[in-house]
Amino acid sequence: MPAATATSPWYKHLWPWIIIGILTCSVTLTLSMVTIAVKNPDNLVNDNYYEAGKGINRSLDRELLAQTLLLRASVHLDEVTGEVNVRLTGNSTPATLELNLISPTQPEKDRKITLTRSETEPGRYIGQLTDKIEGRRFVELLGSQDDHVWRMFEEEQIGHDKDMLLGDEPLQGAEDR
Repeated sequence: MPAATATSPWYKHLWPWIIIGILTCSVTLTLSMVTIAVKNPDNLVNDNYYEAGKGINRSLDRELLAQTLLLRASVHLDEVTGEVNVRLTGNSTPATLELNLISPTQPEKDRKITLTRSETEPGRYIGQLTDKIEGRRFVELLGSQDDHVWRMFEEEQIGHDKDMLLGDEPLQGAEDR
């Protein structure tokens, strides 16, 4: 029986190069996905579930206190000057308030503003922002009354010349309290 001889070497055929190309693309994509995953870890996972649960109960107690004090707040962010203007109504007038603008997914975009009470206008608090803020945020307003901290917390869409109203939505998760 005569031996079969190749008419041309393997590297001159199309199919070996197609298979090598598929394998090369697969390895390249896998390495780039691993690089992206290592450089950008997901920080949204909380490992300490018990402490998070206790924190939810503390938050509900603080929100119930704000509801008991009949607190409402109107928050205005001036884009030009960076001034934060809060009008607080209800049965609490602390010397300072803390306003937290929390990004749901990007902690580097979180902002914390300390607001001081206006001497001339009761219920008005003023603070200063360093940069422009837009988009969806969790808005948290903290104050104190008789050594107890109260909290107003809502999800708001922050935009150009748009006031945010806190305390206008019913409290979620405190039906059994």
